[in-house]
Amino acid sequence: MGKAKRNVIITSLVIICLLVGGWFVWRSYYHQHQSSSGPRATRVVKKKVHLVAIGDSMTYGQGDKNGGYVGIIKPRLQKKFHNQVTTVNYGVSGDRSDQILDRINQQATIRKQLHQADVIVMTVGGNDLMQSLQKNLTTNSTKLLNRDINKAGNTYQKKLQRLFSTVRKQNKTAPIFVMSIYNPVYTYFPQVDSINNSISKWNRITKSTLQGYGPAYFVDINHLMSYGQYKTKRQRQQLIKSSEQANSGQTSQKQLVSIMNERDKNLNQYISTDDNFHPNHLGYRQMTQRLFKAMVKHDGFEYQER
Repeated sequence: MGKAKRNVIITSLVIICLLVGGWFVWRSYYHQHQSSSGPRATRVVKKKVHLVAIGDSMTYGQGDKNGGYVGIIKPRLQKKFHNQVTTVNYGVSGDRSDQILDRINQQATIRKQLHQADVIVMTVGGNDLMQSLQKNLTTNSTKLLNRDINKAGNTYQKKLQRLFSTVRKQNKTAPIFVMSIYNPVYTYFPQVDSINNSISKWNRITKSTLQGYGPAYFVDINHLMSYGQYKTKRQRQQLIKSSEQANSGQTSQKQLVSIMNERDKNLNQYISTDDNFHPNHLGYRQMTQRLFKAMVKHDGFEYQER
C-alpha cells in the first residue's frame, strides 16, 4: 500500500471517529437536557378570564342603554374562546386622565380588581382635549391654537405616564388595550382642521406613551367613528361641500351648541342623538369590533400553560 493511499485511509478513519463521537456527545446532552427541563408546557384556554374596564364616559357606556362596549365584548370573547368572562366597569362620565388616576389611588376596590385582571381595557383623553378645545376652538389664530394644544399635549402626556405607571404597579402582566378618541362633530364640520388635527395629535400622544407600558395595544377608532357611514373619499368630499355651504367655512360656538342640543337627529349614524357626542349602540358595536380584532390578535391573556 502506497504512503499516499495509507494517509487517505487514516484521515478518513479519523473523520468517521470524530463524527461518531460528536453524535454520541450530542445525544447524551439532548437526553440530559430533556430530562432536566421536563416535558414542554402546553398552552390551554383559561376557564375564566377577568376583564377590568376603566376610563371615562366611553367606558361607562354613555349613549347606550345596553352598557356600551363592555357589555358587548363579553359575549364576543366567550363565544370565541368558549370560556367564562367576568367584567367590572369603572368608567365615569366626564373624567379626565388625572381624575381616573385619582380614583385608582383613592379606591382600594379598583386597585384590587386591577391586580386580579387578566386583561385591562381603557378609554382616556377625550375630556382632557375638550378642556383645551373649549378655550380655543373658535379662535381665528392657528398659531395661538397650535401653541395652546401643544402645551396641553405635553401636560396630557405627563398625566398619562402617571396613569399607566399606576395601572402597571397594580398589574405587571395583564395586557392593556386603550381605544383612541374621535371627532363627534366631523360630519358637521369635516373641513375644520383645528379639530381634526388636535384629535390626531392627542391620539399620537396616547399611542406613543402607551408603548412604554407593555404589553399594551392602541386601538384606533378615530376614522371609524368620526366618518360614520361616510366611508368613501367621495362621500366625505360631499360632506365638506355641504358644510362649507351651510357654515361658510367657519365654526362658531353657537353652531356647536345648536348641534349638541338637537335631538332625534344626527348626520353620523354611529352617534347618539341623546347628546350628539357619544356613540349609540351601533357605534359601540363598531368600536367593539375593532377592540375584538385587537384582542384576538393579542390573545395571550386567554391562555395559560400547564
